[in-house]
Amino acid sequence: MNPRAYWRFVVVTWQFLPLALAYARDRRRFLLFGGSREVTAAQRRERAAALLDSLLTLGPTFIKLGQLLSTRPDILPPEYVDEFTKLQDRVPPADWDDARLVLEDELGPVDDRFDDFETDAISGASLGQVYRASVDGQPVAVKVRRPGVETLVESDLRVIRWTLPVVMRFVGEARSFSLETLADEFARTIRQEMDYRREARMLTEIRGNFQDRDDVRMPGVVESHSTGRVLTMEYVEGTKITDVDALDAAGVDRTALARTLQRSYMEMIIEDGVFHADPHPGNLAVQDDGTLVFYDFGMSGYVDSFVQEKIVDFYSAVARQDIDAILDALIEMGTLSPEADRQVMGDVMELAIADARGEDIEHYRVQQIIGQVEDTIYEFPLRLPSNLALVLRVATVVEGVCVSLDSDFDFIDVATDFLREEGYLTAGAREFVADRATEVREAGESILRVPPKLESTLDRVERDDLRVRADIEDSDDHLTTLARRLVYGMTFATGVLSTTVLYAVDTVEAAAVPFALTLVALGLLYRSFRERGGIRAQPQFTRHEMRQREADEAAVGYGDVDVVAPDDASRADRDGATESGTATARSVDISIVDEEGPAGPDTETAGRETEGRPDGGDETA
Repeated sequence: MNPRAYWRFVVVTWQFLPLALAYARDRRRFLLFGGSREVTAAQRRERAAALLDSLLTLGPTFIKLGQLLSTRPDILPPEYVDEFTKLQDRVPPADWDDARLVLEDELGPVDDRFDDFETDAISGASLGQVYRASVDGQPVAVKVRRPGVETLVESDLRVIRWTLPVVMRFVGEARSFSLETLADEFARTIRQEMDYRREARMLTEIRGNFQDRDDVRMPGVVESHSTGRVLTMEYVEGTKITDVDALDAAGVDRTALARTLQRSYMEMIIEDGVFHADPHPGNLAVQDDGTLVFYDFGMSGYVDSFVQEKIVDFYSAVARQDIDAILDALIEMGTLSPEADRQVMGDVMELAIADARGEDIEHYRVQQIIGQVEDTIYEFPLRLPSNLALVLRVATVVEGVCVSLDSDFDFIDVATDFLREEGYLTAGAREFVADRATEVREAGESILRVPPKLESTLDRVERDDLRVRADIEDSDDHLTTLARRLVYGMTFATGVLSTTVLYAVDTVEAAAVPFALTLVALGLLYRSFRERGGIRAQPQFTRHEMRQREADEAAVGYGDVDVVAPDDASRADRDGATESGTATARSVDISIVDEEGPAGPDTETAGRETEGRPDGGDETA
């Protein structure tokens, strides 16, 4: 085993040990015994800030892990999601001499291969950095992988794998599922991001799908100057998509731009099956004529036909506001447990739809639904399969960018128009009619089959030959819990009787043993009644609530989201504020932080989750 991995394990453990101990004390006040502690939102935010510092200190791999976690509200509390969205994938660029060695190992002498090469990086990230150059008189952007990053990443991935089983012992089943998929997709993601050949292939394929679109532009790949560690693309300038003042000065229709952005992603996911998966504002720009520009295809993925079909079913159901159809689609996609309380989840979906349409929602209504969720289910039934994590991230971040362009943007209306124009709603209606016709035909056939079976059953009843067998399903182990309480109760009652008798007829020492066992039985019985799973949710997933939270935070001194950019010592510097504010996505609390640097091809950014298409077209994330 690589000795570096062992040393990294020690370093990582040392960084995370204080937070691990604090979390353990939340579960057991004195680590090994005692009740649980209540943790306030302010304490969680403070811990999230400390964890953010640790991620920055540990370097590229853990910065990317934090970015990925910032897109997973199914794993982290909202305070951690808020804090991790401050992570920028900007680190000080590597020395030009080191980068030059990588470049020349891949392409040969820089002076021979490029007409001109600017040695100051125009942007830097944890895995690579971008330089501006020219080839055959044309400006290009040259993306170079950081020297030595492969060894560091592999060591860190081993550490994450060693640590994961320990972490999973302290979380519930649903979060264990999410953590496993997260670890798998993260390892796959970061390895794929370091392969610039894959990025070139994805860029070429997606660009080809949009070659007939005048309102969308993607840079072309310069194949002669691209390898596994170097990617050369045409340089396409534009204004960052969140620079609203510059867009207004250029006369860009921001509402039309938001519609173009959402429709482009729906076309990629639903029609093409391959999509740019990092719609971070640093990777989206706008030209003066309103053309939308996409940068950085290191994070991209495929969608298989089954997922495409279910996404269409989901959006169609949302367009009809058919709650039952929405829940059916979520169950078929694997994001909702079939055992979930449909009434409660239906109320949640109604609230989500109202929020997505920008409707004002009364605070008491949010609290009422949260109370229903906590009172009726022991484990929140929503979880994120790996084949949908990337799609959900894209939908969430795209909506946040669209809302930053147009505060009244209606995600559902645009999706409905797209489905109608492309014929999906019509096809869905035809399929609905065909399904009902099939049901009517099957019902008619059943009517003909029922009388003979009914007569046979009645004959068996008349002969006293009918037996009925019932199987009791106890998926929540209620019977087991009841039996355990009966055993504890009987043990306690027996212990009380034994202790009393021995104390009366024998010595105190003789009564001490059954007395101790009686106390143990009493403690176990008490604990069995105190155990209760569930979630401790706060109404933080609506637009109204998120606006209120932002106002409250500003009042107590949080203000705008701070920029986090590691300095040479890899520490967080959160004294500045983002220059373009915060874009808030509905349904998930997402703060989108602009990156510094000139507009142009950006490098790896927040929360990368690449996926590859295995044989057969199955999607993995």
